[in-house]
Amino acid sequence: MKQLKSLHDLALFGASPAFAEPLHVGRPNLGSREAFLAYANAIFDRRWLSNNGPLVQEFERRLAEFLGVTHCVAMCNGTIALEIAIRALELKGEVIVPSYTFIATAHALQWQEITPVFADIDLQTHNLDPEAVRRMITPRTTGILGVHLWGRGCPVIELQAVAEEHELKLLFDASHAFGCTHDGVPIGAFGECAVFSFHATKFFNTFEGGAVITDNEDLAVKMRLMKNFGFSGYDNVIYPGTNGKMTEMAAAMGLVNLDAVDEFVAVNRRNHVLYSQRLNAIEGLSVLAYDDCEQNNYQYVVVEVGEAFPVSRDEIVHALQAENVLARRYFWPGCHNMLPYRAFYPHVGLLLPNTATVADRVIVLPTGATVDESQIETIADIFNILSYSKKVGYQECCREFL
Repeated sequence: MKQLKSLHDLALFGASPAFAEPLHVGRPNLGSREAFLAYANAIFDRRWLSNNGPLVQEFERRLAEFLGVTHCVAMCNGTIALEIAIRALELKGEVIVPSYTFIATAHALQWQEITPVFADIDLQTHNLDPEAVRRMITPRTTGILGVHLWGRGCPVIELQAVAEEHELKLLFDASHAFGCTHDGVPIGAFGECAVFSFHATKFFNTFEGGAVITDNEDLAVKMRLMKNFGFSGYDNVIYPGTNGKMTEMAAAMGLVNLDAVDEFVAVNRRNHVLYSQRLNAIEGLSVLAYDDCEQNNYQYVVVEVGEAFPVSRDEIVHALQAENVLARRYFWPGCHNMLPYRAFYPHVGLLLPNTATVADRVIVLPTGATVDESQIETIADIFNILSYSKKVGYQECCREFL
């Protein structure tokens, strides 16, 4: 692997990239190939590919047990799961959400002609600020949709208190939080329900998939109807519905990966510890910490770039990507700055100062089973070189190269 000692070793200034192949933030974690192929062969033998097959049923049962809830309703993807949960809760009018989240959180509301009202976040946790939520409540508000960002739990007790005070429904987008706890309780046990995404880039994947988990039996029954066109038995439609079913092949991948979760977490934790040791030692950088008292999946390595670092966040990303390190400015510039929302609410940014601050200083780095310790050391070396740039003339090198 290329040795990085000075600015002139960076690909940005004409040197070869540090990595021959791109390092992605979210490469799929894969469990046992042999176990998956055994499931696939059984699917072929049964010729039962979808429509609540035996593997989907087993997956739902095991997932509910793993997540500590009564009901798990598996879906074809996380976005459909979120849309069905929103519709099953009969939300309408306005629902309060963070702007600092993946765009699907807002789209799942807007797609159903529900207005997403963006509330600000806490600077330290990056999760919804309950007082900011309280300020955004209007007579049209029917719900609060919290996001357990980076796998760290929202302030669920405070949000529940706000919801109860104003008679609002509370649900959570838990796409980052599979296998995590909050105050020692598995995330998913809070609010009316929690929604998970099992997209290929998530630390736990089913190729593509999602689920809603809940202890509310009536809600679970309703969502099962809704994900299968409203069918209750053959030729008996009793509810408006859509097609949100998970396939047997997706469930097979989920079962295989569920057996490997502890292995995935161990690798993620190793990577997070090494990143933290190297990057926290550099002035102006801080790696978002996980609470050791909680169960975490360490899915994301989130670096905040402070004013003491001599190179801007965007310049860092540019330099890393030149080295084939496909670092990301996650959730930048915030949902409220994307179409159609910036056209709907052109001045809402005035109410979201913390969102703007966090969106402008976060970098998410590659991790997972395809990233090893030597690669992390090289990535840290890139940051180290950039940190010395004030002394050795980063801007001068940029002007010279350009």
